[in-house]
Amino acid sequence: MNTQTPILVSHKLCPYVQRAVIALKEKQAPYERIDIDLAAKPAWFLALSPLGKTPVLRVGSEAIFESAVICEYLDDTTAPMLHPSDALQRARHRAWIEFASATLNTIWSFYTSKDVRGYQSSASALAEHFRQIENVLGDGPYFAGAAFSLVDAAFGPVFRYFDVFDRVSGIDFFTATPKVRAWRQALAARPSVREAVSDDYPVLLRDFVIRQGGIIGERLQAE
Repeated sequence: MNTQTPILVSHKLCPYVQRAVIALKEKQAPYERIDIDLAAKPAWFLALSPLGKTPVLRVGSEAIFESAVICEYLDDTTAPMLHPSDALQRARHRAWIEFASATLNTIWSFYTSKDVRGYQSSASALAEHFRQIENVLGDGPYFAGAAFSLVDAAFGPVFRYFDVFDRVSGIDFFTATPKVRAWRQALAARPSVREAVSDDYPVLLRDFVIRQGGIIGERLQAE
């Protein structure tokens, strides 16, 4: 591997990888991307990643793991800044990035739910997440207005799931949250967000969700 250009070790379906890719693309930073199979992790990857998770960014002889840390490193070292310059607003943005991670956990519960009760419970929790963020969004198009931020990089992968779910879920998660709906559309149109996944991502995600054996997967399989 070329150790001069940063190397991003990734997995095609990982939403946390997408965060790092979006940040790299927004900064137009050079990097190499290596996709691995998390079901058959190579030894060299396990030597880099103490948690055995993607993404990992190798910079020279150093390996940085965890998407939030990678994005913070990129913001510290490469212009343009994607965090606010004000310390309080920067802390606020970091908090909403954590909220995006919590939303991803709820999404996992949603697509792995095998019974109606669990499905409805996780769907309600997701709707509540979007109601909460609706209350803090301004006029857009992005989280902080006209400026794209690391919060946007965190939520782009969140909304991408619904490009697959919308067809079969029977739920319009964004009907009561017009600001979130507009934000989702703005992020979907952003080149860095679009290019954070491969062309076969929708098919890979569909197949992955089907393999989880949940209600959503059964509906996707029946399409």
